[in-house]
Amino acid sequence: MTCLIVLFYRIVISILLDIQDDDYPRNWVHRKHSREKSMETQCAIPLPLTAQRNLGASHRWKVLGVGVAANVSFSAAAAGIPTTAVWLRADYHLGNAALGLALGAMGLGAALSELPWGVATDRWGDRPILLTGLATTAAALLSMMLFVVPSHADVPGLLWLVMSMCLVGLVGGSVNGSSGRAVMSWFQEGERGLAMSIRQTAVPLGGGLGALILPWLASTGGFRPVYGVLAAMCAVSGVLTWLWLHEPPKAPVAAHAASNASSPAPAAPVVGPLRDGMIWRVVGGIGILCVPQFAVVTFATVFLHDFGHVGIAGITATMVTVQLGAMIMRVASGRFTDKRGNRRAYLRGSTLVAVASFVVLGAAVASGHRLPEALLMALIAFAGICVSAWHGVAYTELATLAGKDRAGTALGMVNTAVYFGLFLTPLCIPHLLAIGSWGVVWLAAAVCALVAYPLFPKPVKPVARMG
Repeated sequence: MTCLIVLFYRIVISILLDIQDDDYPRNWVHRKHSREKSMETQCAIPLPLTAQRNLGASHRWKVLGVGVAANVSFSAAAAGIPTTAVWLRADYHLGNAALGLALGAMGLGAALSELPWGVATDRWGDRPILLTGLATTAAALLSMMLFVVPSHADVPGLLWLVMSMCLVGLVGGSVNGSSGRAVMSWFQEGERGLAMSIRQTAVPLGGGLGALILPWLASTGGFRPVYGVLAAMCAVSGVLTWLWLHEPPKAPVAAHAASNASSPAPAAPVVGPLRDGMIWRVVGGIGILCVPQFAVVTFATVFLHDFGHVGIAGITATMVTVQLGAMIMRVASGRFTDKRGNRRAYLRGSTLVAVASFVVLGAAVASGHRLPEALLMALIAFAGICVSAWHGVAYTELATLAGKDRAGTALGMVNTAVYFGLFLTPLCIPHLLAIGSWGVVWLAAAVCALVAYPLFPKPVKPVARMG
């Protein structure tokens, strides 16, 4: 696991160094031009001298680091707690239907709060919203550690568990829109696909860390250390946010990146995101395509345990593989689409690959033959990676359509759809199991991915130049 994480970040660092090496001559020219121009003009809203001196173009990587850390801390809870589903069901004395409700409650809380948090981010800025969200998320998890943990003498009721999970989602919903808007503000077209994809690796990274640590904590020490570790992660991310996240200067510090753009940046939108039909289409496509991903995140552990009789080591290895594979694919996808300028074509192609992977999984499970544990683990891992690779590219396309000044609202819209999917998916799976089988569950996931395909916009054909 450690070797894979080190390898992943060596790949990321090498890509970033390539970007910096490629841009160095332009950076030098840009800085020289800026020094000359500063003798003639001033910013409309001048920054403090310390900010002007310290927050150069390279500071955008620290902002990206803050965005990754913040999303890792929340995703470790949102995607990590479901990996403890087997122990959650046993310790809290839940049935499958109640387990689905508990696992979906955090998604419901995030869905209800994402859009208000996004609008607030556009109104008041990234820093205050992200700091507030991380602090309150840490406090909510700390409260769960103190008051909502089962013991030999007492088991908290389902209502308390669901309300607590929902509260974590309500306050944690601030993380996605505020960190995404910060990245969009500090990076320019030509780097945004890579930057947003790196930020989106935080979701599988957090889920991977959760899958690696939380099942072991839950099985050996119960849920008190589970909630305590998650609260500590949010607190550390809050400190990094306090130190590094600041609004960029009015003159873009990374304007040189525009020369890297594979296609011209679109004009500023005429209407707001809430009234833009194209944005709503992309929001719908992203939300629906997340459903099969959440089926893997929330119930793959139960599937492997109940259907495949896989042990804790195999379950942990499978879920960690899904999250690490998603991380690698998201970074590679962002870099690939930045170079090719083909975000829309990539999204449509990724959707069809996801459909195929779940059809194969569903058909294999529904065949009636007993499948080896290794094959089940491989099929789940492959489907989970395929349906998780596209996130950074999709979020970049959406934020670009909205414009960076309205990116917080647009990201709030899409995260609302995404987390409603996280709420509804684990609620529906027990009912599908009751009327069918695991094969029905995975084939239904394939249908959801297919429905998302036409919602993503068609690629724009290049206009032939005359003369």
